[in-house]
Amino acid sequence: MERSPLRRRARGHALAACTATVAVGVLALAGLTGTASADPASTAPTPAAGSAQLSPGLLKAMQRDLGLTASEARGRIANEARATAVTAGLRYSLGDDFAGARVSGDAGNLTVATTDASDAARITKAGARAEIVDHSLAELDAAKAALDAVALRTAPKDIPAWYVDVRRNRVVVQAGRASAADAFLARAGVSRDLVTVARSAGQPRTFTDLRGGDAYYMNGSGRCSIGFPVKRGTQGGFVSAGHCGTPGVSTSGYNQQAQGSFQGSTFPGRDYSWVATNTNWTPRPLVNGYGNGDVTVTGSTEAIEGSSVCRSGSTTGWHCGTVQQRNSSVTYQEGTVSGVTRTNVCAEPGDSGGSFISGSQAQGVTSGGTGNCSQGGVTYFQPLNPALQAYGLTLVTNGSTTPPDPTDPPTDPGGSWAAGTTYAAGDVVTYGSASYRCLQGHQAQPGWTPPNVPALWQAL
Repeated sequence: MERSPLRRRARGHALAACTATVAVGVLALAGLTGTASADPASTAPTPAAGSAQLSPGLLKAMQRDLGLTASEARGRIANEARATAVTAGLRYSLGDDFAGARVSGDAGNLTVATTDASDAARITKAGARAEIVDHSLAELDAAKAALDAVALRTAPKDIPAWYVDVRRNRVVVQAGRASAADAFLARAGVSRDLVTVARSAGQPRTFTDLRGGDAYYMNGSGRCSIGFPVKRGTQGGFVSAGHCGTPGVSTSGYNQQAQGSFQGSTFPGRDYSWVATNTNWTPRPLVNGYGNGDVTVTGSTEAIEGSSVCRSGSTTGWHCGTVQQRNSSVTYQEGTVSGVTRTNVCAEPGDSGGSFISGSQAQGVTSGGTGNCSQGGVTYFQPLNPALQAYGLTLVTNGSTTPPDPTDPPTDPGGSWAAGTTYAAGDVVTYGSASYRCLQGHQAQPGWTPPNVPALWQAL
């Protein structure tokens, strides 16, 4: 539905009022206790005095793979958290004009694209660089969805991957042959005006039978990795890649002791699963740090394009890179998987199912890719939040690192909102006597009450 200019202007004023507040809040929620600049237009690095909470292993991997010092790695995580908060507000403010966002450099320089040149002043005021493009993100997402629909019926031949590239303002289709790309686009009814075809001879495969974070075994033989510990009510378990097992398949842990069984699994189409474990296994909010200190998980806020991201895998240990494109599709031998995130983090067989994390925020589980950690490559991960939503799961986090906001009411005001619940954009909740609509998918944490986080919730 088209918005009137007055409504858009009102949203712009609301954005200016909340940007600085949300930036500070997101730093704390990401496990950092530094303070963000009160000036939303500031591009100075954000102090991160509390970032010593970050895993030494993660910081070490970022230093090695991104060429950073430990201080620069902490600062980058803090700056990217602030950019994510500003993007959430601008995405709502710009509405149908929004054409994507990305960060660059250690300072977290934010670029926000729009199809309407009159939005440039609003973007600049929020502290980002404005970019005027031809196609909105919604238009590109719709084109990609049409390709996904065709691929889910029959996986395309000689088309290893396709994704929305906000930097190019195009849907990129990788193809072994130009004719294969033409046929794929024709079947989906997608205009070439929206698409860039990139020649690629890559053959993505799933990293199926070895571990990522902690190892587990399927029916006593094949091996995969725990992604993130979760709970479903009082039942403990974990999420992993869908291609690792089907419902009913039993699992044993890294010590070959009985562990549990697959309760749900989706592959291809998506690539996620969840395993319910017996009472001998206690879910912890940790990712294996491989001798460098385990990483504590505090939430699952999705990082935007350009953000740093690290992967924990048993074959290759810690490796880091950046988020390339979030809305990607990839064709494996078994079929097409859509909605995965494309990264330049390397991985090898045995890293499948392992944890992708940005700072202290869980991102997803390793799906598959191309290349290796000697020569580099591309790895796709299945975002975590859709898996949590699909199976009604709650991510296990360390609540002590995200204390309740001191402005929260001293008593529970009632309503349907609840910490620990995963919300999707568009969900409506009540808090006290007011109703709110979710603006950005996330898992609610203590202190993230709708009145206190306007970048995530809109009052109705």
